[in-house]
Amino acid sequence: MEELTLKPDTWVEAYGNYLYNFAIMRVYDSALAEDLVQDTFFSAVKAKDSFLGKSTEKTWLTSILKRKIIDYYRKNARNKEDKLLDKPDFFQTQGILKGHWEDNYLPDQWHYSESGLLENTEFYKILKNCLGRLPKKMAATFALKEIEDFTTEEICNELDITPSNLWVLMHRAKVQLRDCLEKTWFKPGEKQYQ
Repeated sequence: MEELTLKPDTWVEAYGNYLYNFAIMRVYDSALAEDLVQDTFFSAVKAKDSFLGKSTEKTWLTSILKRKIIDYYRKNARNKEDKLLDKPDFFQTQGILKGHWEDNYLPDQWHYSESGLLENTEFYKILKNCLGRLPKKMAATFALKEIEDFTTEEICNELDITPSNLWVLMHRAKVQLRDCLEKTWFKPGEKQYQ
């Protein structure tokens, strides 16, 4: 077994900011991100003797944090949203009939420079705020699918949902994100989310 290159009392200084930024981009809540990072350090201290040295400490700590995030999502995913498909009129209320958007539900056209948008840190703040407004299960599904790049099967296993339920959650997340972004970024003259 390889020895750790850093002592646990230096982990916060060496990796704290990195792990916090990693967490905040996945849970969209600063207090929760701080708690998850703290739990990660606590778990790492308890498991430091099992570190095999097959990866860097940073990679090892990040993998512990990923597991904490998934556990958080799994724990919070079991709620009333589990019955999303119970309402037969879901697609009509979302403006979709036979797989197509109805005219009055079409998203507004966004006029933006993709390269400029990607470089804009203000946009990322607004996107993070919009993601933080999603219900927990929706945020978990969106983060695992679009940020962590999990497969449908992995997400369904982690969150104990069906593929149909996953599709509905992803659709609702995208609709709500589109609405939030339209109101806070693409249409700055309208009332902003706080």
